[in-house]
Amino acid sequence: MPGYDADIVVVGAGIVGLAVARELLLQFDGLSVIVMEREGQVAEHQTGHNSGVIHGGIYYEPGSLKAQLCVEGSRLMYDFCDEQGIAYERCGKLIVALSEQERRRLDELHRRGQANGVPGLRLVQGGQLQELEPLAAGIAALHAPGTGIVDYRAVARSLTDDLRSRGARISLGATVDSVEQTSSGCLTKYTGGAVRSRYVIACAGLYSDRLAKASGDPVDPRIVPFRGAYLRLHRREPRIVRSMIYPVPDPTLPFLGVHVTPQISGDVVLGPTAIWMPSRNAYDKITMHPADVWDCLTWPGTWRVARRFWRTGVHELAMASSRRRFVAEAARYVPGLGVEDLDGTQWAGIRAQAVSRGGRLVDDFLLSTVGRITHVRNAPSPAATSSLALAREIVWRALDGASPDR
Repeated sequence: MPGYDADIVVVGAGIVGLAVARELLLQFDGLSVIVMEREGQVAEHQTGHNSGVIHGGIYYEPGSLKAQLCVEGSRLMYDFCDEQGIAYERCGKLIVALSEQERRRLDELHRRGQANGVPGLRLVQGGQLQELEPLAAGIAALHAPGTGIVDYRAVARSLTDDLRSRGARISLGATVDSVEQTSSGCLTKYTGGAVRSRYVIACAGLYSDRLAKASGDPVDPRIVPFRGAYLRLHRREPRIVRSMIYPVPDPTLPFLGVHVTPQISGDVVLGPTAIWMPSRNAYDKITMHPADVWDCLTWPGTWRVARRFWRTGVHELAMASSRRRFVAEAARYVPGLGVEDLDGTQWAGIRAQAVSRGGRLVDDFLLSTVGRITHVRNAPSPAATSSLALAREIVWRALDGASPDR
């Protein structure tokens, strides 16, 4: 390949970037691919700090990319785990209504889920709910038996091994500063040098807006980080819940609320909260970077979201500040839970949420392709579930039917 270091550079070794690299190698024999990752390991951010759910595809507006790709992505994820010997469990999910108003919102979720092709989805009432989950409270629920749990770090490690076996190069500790389109291809500049390639696909997650801006894309939307905290319960045999138990979500927000989620490890966790944090790696609530704070505070969309959802923000902050309130939120759905049930373990994830200048929380996957450069501008949940299907969509859009050797 005279003049080129690779056919395609993929920026980001989260689950989406790894899945994109794999999809490229599956589609095109002999392709040379370099994956460039700023951290020293793969899956260091959203992929490695979530609740480990293989989502069913219930919540998303029919026709949206999330709706189209989540159900297919779920099927592909289960198939991949089977092929690679990765443990998972189809424990099912219950979205529980506590009031008549929430019951009516369940009907809309049921309609969406059916339109999206979620398998086995059904409404259950009163006693049927307790048959499925004896300790759960609620007057009705939406049951999705195909929803599952998995360790996405394990999935990412398996994807990495698969890529290396197919000849891809994984370059860790390589922070990409910008991507430029040249007369004959692309130039990816990073700490330590530059890489020449025919195409670039950037799956930069928490840093996607900065890389897009540095590459000439519009600044709108911008990533506004939201911190989600999790608490773990003492392990019991059998588990305190069989299934995941979720609240009926606020339809105006892309967050799903505090839920009770079994883990593939055998543990059960509560969470996450959803608090705006002016730092993209504030996993400990203390770490702050001036550039992150500046980006958040100077973006008009941040303040418009704050004004619109300030009551929600106060509620979330109260939960994050008090373990008792945090547990009480989960105890609305599993009565009897108390702080004494916590084992002291807690952790957090940072959601890369795209926010428009006008204050709109971008609710769908958002891809931008100009020439030979594609940026994934918004890929929050269910991106991990959808990753293998989303990768096909990204590759199709990035190459637009072209062979990557042109």
